[in-house]
Amino acid sequence: MDTLEELNRRGFVEESIDPTLDLFDEIEKLKKEKNAIVLAHYYQEPDIQDIADYIGDSLGLSQEAAKTEADVIVFAGVHFMAETAKILSPEKTVLLPDVKAGCSLADSCPPHLFKKFKEKYPDHLVITYVNCTAELKAMSDIVCTSTNAVQIVESLPKEQKIIFGPDKNLGAWVAKKTGRDLVLWNGACMVHEIFSREKITKLKERHPNAKFIAHPECEEAVLQMADYIGSTTGLLNYSVKSDAMEFIVATESGIIHQMEKANPGKTFIPAPPNNNCACNDCPYMKRNTLEKLYLCLKNGTPEVTVPADIIAAARKPIERMLEISASFGL
Repeated sequence: MDTLEELNRRGFVEESIDPTLDLFDEIEKLKKEKNAIVLAHYYQEPDIQDIADYIGDSLGLSQEAAKTEADVIVFAGVHFMAETAKILSPEKTVLLPDVKAGCSLADSCPPHLFKKFKEKYPDHLVITYVNCTAELKAMSDIVCTSTNAVQIVESLPKEQKIIFGPDKNLGAWVAKKTGRDLVLWNGACMVHEIFSREKITKLKERHPNAKFIAHPECEEAVLQMADYIGSTTGLLNYSVKSDAMEFIVATESGIIHQMEKANPGKTFIPAPPNNNCACNDCPYMKRNTLEKLYLCLKNGTPEVTVPADIIAAARKPIERMLEISASFGL
């Protein structure tokens, strides 16, 4: 399997772009010329979201990657997402604008260590959050996303023992929602772990009518304060349906672009981190830019590849996830 280092050696090469080019127009031309589709996660910068053919969370992006008839998938997201697209559409070319767009959560669960962890619980079924490497997915029985994790656990017999990884916060939330005793891998997302309960409390005092909404990757102390907990799509849908006019949002701030587009007149405030940096922006997601997207589509590189044996093993738990999701109407 390609490592990020190997991809980087042969991947994105800086080159100058004519400043007079209309990149939106050029990207549209290249998409038609190459029969390409741009899939973008909600956490991408606004320009990329605006040029994308499909914007969504991990579940929606997986579903779109599985059914697209395009020859080329440009995945404006992070590396594990592009790998998932390749697993579901191995015959297609999958491109990633910046090969250094990794994931702190995926990095927190090295496959060789997870293999040893899994061996301690031979009678446990393994559910892995989609935010992990293709190699980890290949060790799993079912993959899940934050949208469907609860339903997937509830679809299994109550006596079934389960390992859940790599996100301990999402796993703890799922365990609480389902009443199941899950064995959790000790991993986490750097963005969702830095929200400050103290600063959010003060922000809520200044905005008493604001709804506080949070992603289940946040820590329990933050989730306890939330008016609503859900996936990125869930948070977006809640903001549309709610009568509230102000929202404090505890997830990566990229989602606010879609919230503002869907809710003219409503105010969205990113939840503050526990330090002075803009750490509620994912540094990996934000590595992708419109310029890099244009160049990767123009040059057909960097391409994400996954070995055939990993594709075969990882495809089964992803397809099982999609089947269970469909049965719940997700």
